[in-house]
Formats: sequence, C-alpha cells, structure tokens
Amino acid sequence: MAATTEQALSPVPQIVARRVEPERTGWTSWVTTTDHKRIGIMYLVLTFVFFILGGTEALLMRLQLSQANNTLLDPKTYNELFTMHGTTMIFLFVVPIMAGFGNYFVPLMIGARDMAYPKLNALSFWLLVAGGLVFYGSVFFNPPECGWTCYPPLSSRNYLPNGGVDAWIYLIHLTGLSSLLGAINFYATIANMRAPGMGWGRLPLFVWTILTYAILLILALPVIAGAVTMLLTDRHFGTHFFDASNGGSPLLWQHLFWFFGHPEVYIMVLPGFGIISEVLPVFARKPIFGYKAVAAATVLIAFLGLLVWAHHMFATPTPTYVLIFFMLSSFLIAVPTGVKIFNWVATLWRGTIEFKTALLFCVGFIGTFLIGGITGVFLAVFPVDWQLTDTYFLVAHLHYVLMGGSVFGIFAGIYYWFPKITGRLLSEGLGKLSFWLMLVGFHVTFLIQHSLGLDGMPRRVYEYPDVGHLELYNLISTVGSFILAAGVLVTAINVLRSVKRGPIAGPDPWKGNTLEWFTTSPPPVNNFDVVPRVRSVEPMKDIRRQVERQMGPTDELAQPVPESTVRT
Repeated sequence: MAATTEQALSPVPQIVARRVEPERTGWTSWVTTTDHKRIGIMYLVLTFVFFILGGTEALLMRLQLSQANNTLLDPKTYNELFTMHGTTMIFLFVVPIMAGFGNYFVPLMIGARDMAYPKLNALSFWLLVAGGLVFYGSVFFNPPECGWTCYPPLSSRNYLPNGGVDAWIYLIHLTGLSSLLGAINFYATIANMRAPGMGWGRLPLFVWTILTYAILLILALPVIAGAVTMLLTDRHFGTHFFDASNGGSPLLWQHLFWFFGHPEVYIMVLPGFGIISEVLPVFARKPIFGYKAVAAATVLIAFLGLLVWAHHMFATPTPTYVLIFFMLSSFLIAVPTGVKIFNWVATLWRGTIEFKTALLFCVGFIGTFLIGGITGVFLAVFPVDWQLTDTYFLVAHLHYVLMGGSVFGIFAGIYYWFPKITGRLLSEGLGKLSFWLMLVGFHVTFLIQHSLGLDGMPRRVYEYPDVGHLELYNLISTVGSFILAAGVLVTAINVLRSVKRGPIAGPDPWKGNTLEWFTTSPPPVNNFDVVPRVRSVEPMKDIRRQVERQMGPTDELAQPVPESTVRT
C-alpha cells in the first residue's frame, strides 16, 4: 500500500516492462527492416538478379541474329524476349539499382542516421518487388511482345488482346510508384538531414546527382503514369486516346512516352556520373577539378533533358521549325556533358594514380560514354536521323550511352563501395579480368553495330537476308556479347567469393573523401556515434588532419576517431 501511494505521488510515471520483444533475426529481419542500409542491399541484390535475367534474354536474341535466316527463335518469341530485355534493363535494373546505391550511401554521405521516411523507404522497395513479379509472372501465360516502348496501335487490344501488355502497364505503375515515393524520400532526406556545416556548396557530388535524379523522377513519372493509364482504358474501357480511327492519335502516346523517356535517360546516367565524380578523386589523390562546375553541369543537364524529348520523333510529321528547335536543344545538352568529361580528365591529369579496378571502370566509362555522346550529336541532326532512325546505328548509340555509361558506372560503384557494405575487399585480380572482358566484349558487340545500321539493317527484326556483310557483322557482335557476359559473370563470382573470404577492409581502405568512410565497415545501425562538423567538400581529409595534429601521423583510420576530435 505504501509503495502504491509513493508511485501515485511521484512526478515520473512508474512503468514496468512486462515483456520485451526479442530482436528479429534471420530472413524475417530483412523482410520487415526499415534500415536504409539493408534496404539498399536488397535493392542491389534484386536488381542484379534482374540484370542477369535481362542479359540472358539479350544473349538469346544475339544467338538468333548470329546467322542469316536463322530459325532458332520464332518471331513471337523473339519479340517477347526483346520486350522483356528492354523493359527489364531500364525499369528493373538501371533506375532501381541507382536507388539502391542512393539508399545505402546518401544518409552516410550527408551524416544522417537514416532516410527521412524509413517505412516509406521499405514500401518503395516492396513495390519494386511487386512490379517485377507481375511482369515476370506474364511468362507463364503471354509475355508482352510490343517492344519496351509499347507503341499503339501495336499495343492496342485489336492487335495484342492477351494480358502481356496489361502486365507491362502494371509494371510501369508499380515501379513508377516505387521510384516516385523513393524520389520524395531522397529529396526530403537531402534537404533536411545534412550534417552540421554541410551546405549546398559542400554536398558530395554523388548526392548532387541523386538529388537531381529524384527531382527528374518527380517531374517525369506522373506523365508516363497518365500515359499507361490512358492505354489501359483504351484496351479495356472503350476510350480512344490513341485510336486514330476514332479521333485519337498514336502520336500522343509518343509525345507522352518520350517526355518521360528522355529525362529517363538522364535519370539512369546522372547517378553514374556521380559515382565517377566520387571515385576519380580518391584514386587520383587530388581534389575533383571544378567541383562547382560539375555540380552546375548536373543541374543544367537535368533542365535541358526535359526539353529535347521530340528528337526521338524526328521521323514523324513535324514542322521544320520544331525540328530545328529540338535539334539545337540536343546540341546544347552536349555542352554541360562535355564540361563533366573535361573535369574528369583534368582530375586525372598529373594525379598520383592508383590503378584499382574501380578506377579502371571509371576510365572505361569516360571513353565509352564519349563515343555514345558523339553518335548522339550525329542523331540530333534531323536529316541524318531520317536516314538512321530504326536501324542498328540507334541500337549501338543507345547501348553506348546506357551500358557504356550507366553500367560501367555501376560496376565502378560496386568495386569502390563493396568494402564499406561488407567490410571485405573484392579481389583486384578478378576485378581487372572482369573489366577487360567487359570493355573488350562491349566494344566488339556494339561498335560494329554502327556499321550494321549504316548498311541499312533495321532494328527489332528477328531475321535478315544474307546480303553484303550483315551475317559477318552480326556474328562478330554475337561473339562480343558472350565475352561481355563472361566479364559480368567474373564480377558475380568475385562478389560471392569475397562476401565471406575477402580480405578485411577496415573502415577506410581507399582513404576516401566523404563521410561514409568515417564509420565502421559495415556501418552500425545508427551509422555514426558522433556526426562530425563538415568544413569542406572533402570532410575526411579535414578529419585526418585533425587526427594527425592531435594523435600524430597515421596511415589509416583503423580505430574509431575520438569523439572530442571531431565534435567541433
């Protein structure tokens, strides 16, 4: 009774914990997690699985095209593989894997404990899973065969009445909602949760590109969501948005799709630019050349990327003055891209170069993307585009930009950040083997496709006659595709081998410049015990100088930095 009276008079409520739920372990801890690092890892693993699936589909197509008049695949199967490949690589690999890198590293790089909305972050991932399941579930009945752009009237119910196109539409909705929620989360996190002293002028360049990626997604995704909803109602609810025989217009679909589709190119490429901008200074042992110019070029590319969608439609009936506007806009977007390339080369110039695998992928990225950019300028000249549109020249250009650009950047990120994610180093020997196989295989596959296009071979055909050098060129391209696949396989083996058996990395194996290297490898749940004040665009260099002044010279931050060293 006395104890009860004492509790009633106490100003602090006396709470007795009767049961504490044990911490989840095993696979359920991953399914229910809201930790941005675990969600980032799940993004990376899932999207790499889709990358393998999309690559396998590409190899089957290349086998069909290796011989003239080949009968390995029938036209329906080839069209299904083509649609699955393009859709997988864009909507289930490149865009979401950038979200995976962003999920893991943006909070670490800005000194945050987590994303702004952790539960929304988990929802974004599971919506991606749902989209992939819906899309690949269609292989058990009727996969879509309308190409990854699904142009009407081919995608209308009159031509493709089965459910494959509907599965494609639901994929766009589910992955689009996933990306939209993730983009809002990125924006809120970067805008509101930066470390003390990290103003916009000290933001890591990878974070700048993720911020731009998020803004482009927020602007572009509602357009494609509206377009696929209109296509769905045309197919099932009696509307005629894209039906020319009932007052609609197939060109309306092209305008809506490419208003999303061209910013989508930069949504896929800009985070790759950010990875390159983080890796090069570390292995050149000098600051990024022209930090402000690189950041400004990122924003300018995003702005101009919203203005050039109709250069995908030069072959449609369009007034000449409109063609000239989009041609000049397409020329203009090459300027900030060129600024970035010059800045990357200047960063390497007279640097103390360490030829690690991550740096090799960066250098391969610069050269390969430069070729893709130059061919893009060719295609921006609309009389040239009239001759080359829908040929293999365009296929080569697309892959030089996306595979040679985004994918080489992704692999640079894998080799650079794998020690932070796992605490272990990847094999440099296997990594360099993977790089050379991928670089050689890529150029053997796609460089010769420019010649195929100039010789007049149309894209999206499952067979071709044995005229001129078409069969030889296609055979060379197919051989190159298997060399490229071998390079990807070597990296997959390297990752699986190194997760458990790789050398211990330590918290900062590369002597990095940004805050993710300030914490342990892998980071704890709360990321940081203390968040340091940021005083420059290279906060880790500042921290090392402080440590050396107070504790003497050190080769590596092998031990946690004393809290008193970095608090102020």
